[in-house]
Amino acid sequence: MASSPSARSDYLHWLAQALGSVRVETGAEGGSRDLVAGYATGYDAHHIAPFVRSLRSVFDGEIALAADARHDVEALFADHDVRFLTQPDTRGWQPHPVMARFAAVDAHLTARSDIRNVLLTDVRDVIFQKSPFEPAPDGLEVFLEGDRLKDHAFDMKYLRALAGDGIADALGLAPAICVGTILGPRADMVRFCRTVLMLAAVPRSEMGGSFGADQAACNMAIHMGLVQAEVRANYGRVATIGLEAAANFAFRDGQVINPDGSISAIVHQHDRHPLLAAAVRGRWAVGLEARERVTPRTVSSRLRRMKQSLARRLPEAR
Repeated sequence: MASSPSARSDYLHWLAQALGSVRVETGAEGGSRDLVAGYATGYDAHHIAPFVRSLRSVFDGEIALAADARHDVEALFADHDVRFLTQPDTRGWQPHPVMARFAAVDAHLTARSDIRNVLLTDVRDVIFQKSPFEPAPDGLEVFLEGDRLKDHAFDMKYLRALAGDGIADALGLAPAICVGTILGPRADMVRFCRTVLMLAAVPRSEMGGSFGADQAACNMAIHMGLVQAEVRANYGRVATIGLEAAANFAFRDGQVINPDGSISAIVHQHDRHPLLAAAVRGRWAVGLEARERVTPRTVSSRLRRMKQSLARRLPEAR
């Protein structure tokens, strides 16, 4: 009897390496340590410092960030007791870091039964004003960043790529959840990471492993009930401020003040507003050289981008 053909996909090949094996058991719960985890690859200390320094001013728990082993980054981490988050040891095709982070956090949490709650967060555009874990979450929490998904062209583009027009149009009436800040108990976070990783395996590899796939998979996971989570309004524990007019915010006594006068523990997307970004850097990046990120445009990089663009448009053998 002939065997069935197996799926052939760059993304699935990477995922098998990144996860190592299918781990069902996540260990005993009841840990006592809280963890803040994120990906900061491609950035120098000046870009990472506002995140690290502001977090350490309000939180004495564990911080684990995937980052480049640069001298300035290593010094920053040593000064603020930040550990390097181990990145998946994989060969060949690689997804965008926004997707790779879920595999890294899954592996880290699976091996750490001492972890109680986790904040999985963006790094470059996030600062902290109060402890992110107060009050402690009862379950997974996700946070809104705008109105309906259908009003966000970026979100809809990747929803269509991952799930097709029909599901995307149905989900388009749901509120837009931001994947940049997710918080909750360890077991819930492991379940969320694995669900996002598997949802991204549905389309072609180049799309499933791309920037934007994480946002689409997150909204699918929550709004389709694949992962249970409390959907929190903006300007509570988290303020995601990129879509709000800059004039509606203030920077007073070293803190970002929300339009309603409240102060959120976590401020996300402060860099979307130049005046706020400058104020944040002026407080939290003092003493570090500011460098603009410049990606060299080589022939090989251009060819790689052309190949990726073509791959997104061609069928993939699966």
